[in-house]
Amino acid sequence: MSSIAPKRVSNASYLRSLSYFPVAVFVGGTSGIGQAMAEAFATHTEGNAHIVIIGRNQAAAENILSKFPKPSSPHAKHEFVQCDVTLMKNVKKATDDLVERLPKIDYLVMSPGYMTMKDRDESAEGIDRKLAVHYYARWKFIDGLLPALKKAKDEGEDAKVYSVLAPGYGGSVDVEDLGLKKSFSLARVALVAPTYNDLMTEEYAARNPGIPFVHAYPGWVDTGYLSNAESSFLRFTSRAIWPVLRPFLRPFFFTPQEAGENMLHGLLTTAKEPRAWRLNQHGEDMGTKRHYGTPEERKALWEHTIEEMKRTLN
Repeated sequence: MSSIAPKRVSNASYLRSLSYFPVAVFVGGTSGIGQAMAEAFATHTEGNAHIVIIGRNQAAAENILSKFPKPSSPHAKHEFVQCDVTLMKNVKKATDDLVERLPKIDYLVMSPGYMTMKDRDESAEGIDRKLAVHYYARWKFIDGLLPALKKAKDEGEDAKVYSVLAPGYGGSVDVEDLGLKKSFSLARVALVAPTYNDLMTEEYAARNPGIPFVHAYPGWVDTGYLSNAESSFLRFTSRAIWPVLRPFLRPFFFTPQEAGENMLHGLLTTAKEPRAWRLNQHGEDMGTKRHYGTPEERKALWEHTIEEMKRTLN
């Protein structure tokens, strides 16, 4: 893996040169890449920012926030918002609260994950939980927080949306089975979720031409992700087998800190223009490489998502 030092320096320089007080929201910030990005953001702003971590684990969040640099500004605030993002009604409640309380949002970063070996596992709202976390909740967070992002844009500040998943690792979309209610499999979910994120960021960018919408791939990251899986087999793999393999595979993996700096570089430096972006594991533009989905499929997915939100929130 390439040295992360130049990006760490660049990220720090960028954030410390801002002429305004930044507000950043990290969905999925209680672990993994989201945590690493939030920690890097706090470090590079020297704690002088309003940082919101959204997730399920309050104890983990409080531990993370307690280690942020102590700010010198009286305007700084570091807080946790509890939200189970498998349910759209929870996402709506969280976004409504934030829009009411926050003067603006400069950065919306979304990286929640859901590891399972189950077949289709529907929430009480009738959406598969993995798809809910990897696509529908992200769509709803953007939808709900757009007013605050637009306020930042109108004030001449950064207003950026960043979804961490897997551009370039998607597959074709079946517009007759959006949401995979007819042909669900874990392999199918793994292929359609990245494509849904590509199409989501493209449609949001087209509808909001002043804001960059980013879909980024973090690469292979040693986050301990499997240790929180629902499957006992995956947890066993993480705790018993991975420690043995880690020394041999380390050259091929980023640490969370390295991935956090790479992803922050993509957010701050690469995604400058207000358009849809697809970034690789180094936080660099990957263009249309291995892109799936057509304009017609993008429109169909958008209309399907609108209907799903109406159904789950009414």
